[in-house]
Amino acid sequence: MPLETSIVTAARAPEDAPLLAVPFGADLAPPVELPVPAAALLAHYEAKGEAGEIVEVPVARGETVGRVLLYGAGDGSPDALRKAGAALARRARGRDEISVVVPAGAVEGSLAAFAEGALLASYTFRIGETPAASRPVGTIRLVAGGAAGAEAGGDPGTVEAVEEEVARGRAVAGAVALARDLANTPSSVKTPAWLAERAAEQGVATRIWDEEELRAAGFGGILAVGQGSVNPPRLIQLSYEPEGGRADGHVVLVGKGITYDTGGLSLKPTEGMKFMKTDMAGGAVVIAVLGALAALGARVRVTGLVAAAENSFSGTAQRPSDVITQYGGRTVEVLNTDAEGRLVLADAMAYADAELDPDVMVDIATLTGAIGIALGKGLGAVFASDDELAARLVEAGEASGERLWRMPLVEDYVPALESSVADLANIEAGSTYGAGSITAALFLREFTGKRPWAHLDIAGVGRSTADEGLLSKGATGFGVRLLLEWLSGR
Repeated sequence: MPLETSIVTAARAPEDAPLLAVPFGADLAPPVELPVPAAALLAHYEAKGEAGEIVEVPVARGETVGRVLLYGAGDGSPDALRKAGAALARRARGRDEISVVVPAGAVEGSLAAFAEGALLASYTFRIGETPAASRPVGTIRLVAGGAAGAEAGGDPGTVEAVEEEVARGRAVAGAVALARDLANTPSSVKTPAWLAERAAEQGVATRIWDEEELRAAGFGGILAVGQGSVNPPRLIQLSYEPEGGRADGHVVLVGKGITYDTGGLSLKPTEGMKFMKTDMAGGAVVIAVLGALAALGARVRVTGLVAAAENSFSGTAQRPSDVITQYGGRTVEVLNTDAEGRLVLADAMAYADAELDPDVMVDIATLTGAIGIALGKGLGAVFASDDELAARLVEAGEASGERLWRMPLVEDYVPALESSVADLANIEAGSTYGAGSITAALFLREFTGKRPWAHLDIAGVGRSTADEGLLSKGATGFGVRLLLEWLSGR
């Protein structure tokens, strides 16, 4: 569902604004008469000015009552303004409009982050009518120049600068919303073919391999995972070239696109299957990122690959102990059919190495439940073969608000991938090593051709169980913001 909230900029707030938000602090005063001095109000509520903190004050609006929201902007950083935008958008749900005076002297990127936070907190996905009180605010009016600027009429140059940042925030939030929509769509609709159709709508060059083309080209991993479903698999390739044809390198992004995961014959329990419509969240991120690069003026060439399949069970499903041949010829013994994501990713990565000649390869996937145990719901994992690449991704995660924690590629665990009948096993045969997220990453590394590579495991952060902050219950779109930050800054 497209974002329903719009953001506009203005030099001043309407005098009769029914809902007006003003940042509070020692050097700011709201451009409206409050019934109690602002300092006294803040002291009464013990407000500290932290990002996302809000004090609501009723004010007279002729015969009616309006509301002023004194909000905390923290240190004015992008992360603080992102939280403030989300908090204000949530407080304004069910209303037609809110006018927000932006903090004076906000650092570069803060207002783009504010727009991101406000729009993402307004995101909804619902099949059926949304109750009026839960509907996102219709319009957010950003008033440039701080409180004094708003009172005096504002500076047109400031308004233009705000609009430029807001445009970036809209583009990024729109991409995240697309990733969330794709992942939240029920799998009764979302087949691999459906996902390919949505990818083809993103305005970049697209190539789709159907089942017969996959078989002819030797994509044995994707075919094996998808062979138990009535919905055949697809490989989706999206290609972005910067305007003018001058690119600063070539990056390949690879996304896991399991449109539903039952576990196959290694069947998941019911509780573990409930959220598996979002098991293609990594693929959704790749599609959304490719669609947003032009709007952000990215100067790098990017190819996106989404390995899409439905991991089902039937008389034609692959069996534990089957041996499959991945793209490029390596054989893999499938000891657990629920470790399917690495099989489809391996095909796409081997193809990228053999045919696309990237400078850098990054894959993103809801790959292992173990990573959620290790890092919880607030951090994504990055495994990398290159220190500089890892550092830049971690830095992009900090800047975008999608934080990553670097995890080790422990060489002592490589024997966990040994098979007595094939080149590799898709999981450890025994329980000697454990470390399921690390061994999964080591498996993927086998298909990178020793190129600079990073693996983002987003199983812990790809889904949210609550409406809170920027997140809505369901898919989070984690990875879109950090990858766009990284790619547009290269």
